[in-house]
Amino acid sequence: MNEAGKKGLLVVSFGTSVNETREKTIDVIEDELRAACPEYALYRAWTSGMIIRKLWKRDGVRIDTVAEAMERMIADGVTRVTVQPTHIINGVENDLMKQDVLKYRDHFERITFGTPLLTSEADSRAAIRAVMAEAGEIGADEALVLMGHGTTHYANTVYAALDYMCKDLGYRNVFLGTVEAYPSLDTLLRQVEALGVRKVTLAPFMVVAGDHAINDMSGDEDSWRSRFEQAGFEVTCVLKGLGEYGGIRKLYVEHAKAAMGE
Repeated sequence: MNEAGKKGLLVVSFGTSVNETREKTIDVIEDELRAACPEYALYRAWTSGMIIRKLWKRDGVRIDTVAEAMERMIADGVTRVTVQPTHIINGVENDLMKQDVLKYRDHFERITFGTPLLTSEADSRAAIRAVMAEAGEIGADEALVLMGHGTTHYANTVYAALDYMCKDLGYRNVFLGTVEAYPSLDTLLRQVEALGVRKVTLAPFMVVAGDHAINDMSGDEDSWRSRFEQAGFEVTCVLKGLGEYGGIRKLYVEHAKAAMGE
């Protein structure tokens, strides 16, 4: 332990019950944060109680809640904590996570928070470029449609702003919508039809390619894929979470280091 006390880096994710995508996304984000911040002991917490319970019942795997991770750090003698969420936006999950962490503020010398993926305009630009670097060139008769989660929280406006920024950066055939808010699938269908393309590639704009990507995006019934196919498009689905994109992981590392004051 150094004079400033033991340092802990708590990486907070919503979580996923799909082990294959977790290994490619959350695990790799954590590995890169661990490598970039070797003086910090790394801890994991997930915010979805439902997923935590499912993993315990199905796999016998125990994942800490935020409160449990804070208790674990206290027991380990951590005195300075940086919390880095893998959340996309500053929405409900992030607000509740901060509340849970700050209940323990009296037990630590210092607690700092890294920001979610899309916090600044520069973040949005970097995220779009990271996605497009992976997507490659999109043909004139194609559209790339990205599926975000969406929320009733006012931070949901980030998704529409990101869609607008795609066009502003020259990606006229890239669209961003959400499962649970605006822009909706109906909005995207109208916009893509107006573009006059024949082919659509669907990809999740979520850290993991989990249940939403598998069922809501690419499933057989009442999915984004089925709706686009019914509208006459040739559809390809890419089951690849944002955590698999090097440029996205780099953003999370930058946010954590900024919170650490480095």
